[in-house]
Amino acid sequence: MQQLWAPWRIEYIQNIRKKKEKGCIFCLYPKRKDQSKVLILAQTPLSFVILNKFPYSNGHLMVVPKRHVSQLEELSSEEGLDLFLVKQKVVEILRKVFKPEGFNLGMNVGKAAGAGIEKHLHTHIVPRWFGDTNFMPILTHSKVISEGLDKTYKKLSPYFKK
Repeated sequence: MQQLWAPWRIEYIQNIRKKKEKGCIFCLYPKRKDQSKVLILAQTPLSFVILNKFPYSNGHLMVVPKRHVSQLEELSSEEGLDLFLVKQKVVEILRKVFKPEGFNLGMNVGKAAGAGIEKHLHTHIVPRWFGDTNFMPILTHSKVISEGLDKTYKKLSPYFKK
């Protein structure tokens, strides 16, 4: 039997049993003093960029409007434009840092669509490479993420400070 070494998963396992944080994390996290602890890379007045704590691949980021809305049509024109411009910048940075061969950008709007946090709209930006899918999801229902979140945050952070 081969072992899959993923020491960062223990936090997820332990947090399942812990009491959940009261309130919406997408509303609470941008107000926190230590942005690196909550994996926020950048903020505009209307949105922010955060690493996905449980990524599909290395460099999986989310762009989130600061205002608590659950539906795309609830965004103002200014919020929608800001969200789009931030997504463009995120893709540009991810191209420089990770050199992906493609991207998946998407929103899961509502529980039926697969939204993990259904009450606060957010966009996923997932870098993709040829061959980044393999037998692991099929045989073990697991994905292999080859870089820890702290390292990814440190790698991306300087690009978002410019």
